[in-house]
Amino acid sequence: QVQLVESGGGSVQAGGSLRLSCVASRRTFSSGIMGWFRQAPGKEREFVAASRWRDGTTYYADSVKGRFTISRDNAKNTVYLQMNSLKPEDTAVYSCAGAISTLRPGVADDYDDWGQGTQVTVSS
Repeated sequence: QVQLVESGGGSVQAGGSLRLSCVASRRTFSSGIMGWFRQAPGKEREFVAASRWRDGTTYYADSVKGRFTISRDNAKNTVYLQMNSLKPEDTAVYSCAGAISTLRPGVADDYDDWGQGTQVTVSS
């Protein structure tokens, strides 16, 4: 099992930026993928972004394309989520997750390990 620890959440005004970090206790297999998901109060968890360890292929939800950037530092087993132009509707608990292998990066059920989550609050 891989332990994942997120950091970097907080409160920001609309239009602001935050960078989330997720440190993994070890890297998943070379085919592994790291993803970010979020869940707002009263709503279902939704996919935000994902990146493959091996080649850095990235995936984004339409709602964050052009505003959020996922990146990774393989040497540090760390994945980042740079969030720019934040909107109030981005307010949620953001969690990182790891999967050994999946062809469906946006499907939460395909992920094996989850972090505890970090709160992001965007005020208007």
